[in-house]
This record gives sequence, C-alpha cells and structure tokens, in this order.
Amino acid sequence: MSTHRPVITPKEDHGPMQTGTGSAPVPVPATGDLSVPTYDLTGVSKVYGSGATGVEALSDIDLRVEQRDFLAIVGASGSGKTTLLQLLGALDRPSAGTVRCNGRDIQSMGEGELSRLRRDVIGFVFQQFNLIPTLTARQNVELVAASTEMPAAARAARAAELLDSVGLAAREGHLPSQLSGGEQQRVAIARALMNRPRVILADEPTGNLDSATGAEILALLQRVAADNHQTLVLITHEQAVTEAAPRVVTLRDGRLASDTRA
Repeated sequence: MSTHRPVITPKEDHGPMQTGTGSAPVPVPATGDLSVPTYDLTGVSKVYGSGATGVEALSDIDLRVEQRDFLAIVGASGSGKTTLLQLLGALDRPSAGTVRCNGRDIQSMGEGELSRLRRDVIGFVFQQFNLIPTLTARQNVELVAASTEMPAAARAARAAELLDSVGLAAREGHLPSQLSGGEQQRVAIARALMNRPRVILADEPTGNLDSATGAEILALLQRVAADNHQTLVLITHEQAVTEAAPRVVTLRDGRLASDTRA
C-alpha cells in the first residue's frame, strides 16, 4: 500500500456556483457552508414499468446526507441499493417524491444540467472499474475532464498528480490489462477525483478485490474523502466495509429499514 499522502487541492470556493465549458452553472453550496445537505430525499419512490406489471424498487424513502458524511448503504440483493445510488448519482429520476442534491431538486433540472452535475459535482467509482481498455491509466483519468475548460497540458498534469497520490506514478503509462485489480480500482478513484467533485459515490468498490486489497482501497477512499472534505457514499454487502463506516443505512424490500451511527 502506498505511503503517499494525497496532494489533491480541494476545489476553491468562488461562491455558490461552478461552471463548465459553454454551460450554465451548476449550483453548489460554498465550501465552508455546511448548512445545505449534500442530499435530501423526501418520500422517494421508484417504480419500473406501469400497471399490474410495475415493480416498485424503492418506496417512501426519507434520507438526509450531510456534507462530509461517510455512510454505507447495505441490504440484500433486490433491496433497492443500486436504484438508490442511481438516484443519488442523477442517473435516474424518482417516480414520486423529491431528491435534492446540494439544495436543488433534480426533477427541476434539464438533461444538460444533470450531465454537468454528474461531471462537476459527483465522482463515481464502480465495482467493475469501467476503464477504457485502449487508454493508458493517465488517459483514463484525463478523459473525464475533456469537456471542461481545463487545457490539455493541465489535464495531463493533474491526472499524473492524482495517480501519484494513489500510489501509481510509475504505472500511468500502462493499459488496464497491464494492471492488477487493485491498481485498476486506484485508477478509477483517481478518475473520480479528476474534476474535484463534492461527493464520491462508490458502488461495491471492493467487490472484485481480495480482502487485503479491498481494505487498502477502502482506506484510500476514506483518506481522500476526508482530506478533500468530500461526502462519501458506498454501496456494499461486505461486513468489513460496513464496520468501517460511521453511518450505515439499511434497505429492505425497497424501504429504509434502519439508519444508524457508530
């Protein structure tokens, strides 16, 4: 495990907005303002299909996630974990109720705004890594900033800095096929941090890793989120991850069964 400490610079506070290339600003709270929660869900339900064949994946969920929270969302297969993560990631919209991200109802946002929210505010880490096989580690990290105003040279420099911060400075020119599973997940974490997001959403980030590597990845996620004052939400079924989280939200049959803090 790398002994590097992240040298990632937190997003500068230029006020309540952050912008992208040729795009309307996406509202975010000022860095020092902790009064606006990262997420505020009220009466949220999600139904797939309609009529008698409709399937209710989530039912009447109330959930508030404060800025800089670290929580694990757990539950059996089919409990609604993935659906909830999709709503938090602005990848889907609720069938009923309200999902607010940084005080803004995602239902009121157009597709362009949602796309910018996902790009500028949310960093995603997936179980399957989702790296592009024909790109090097550095190119995979750089890619998520391609539609921003960051110049190409600055993108390359930041990607290299991020890979160094996760212990992969010597591997930035390698393709995913030349990296171990743990190394690929480190690249994925660096990629998630590229646009200096305010929240990291991780879907089973240790699910494809052995226990020792999984522990390293979990520690790395905790460290970078704490160092950069980010909200960290993990979907998991692993007991070790659940035990490390100071807050655990349990779903059962699409409903919020418990919300506990250590």
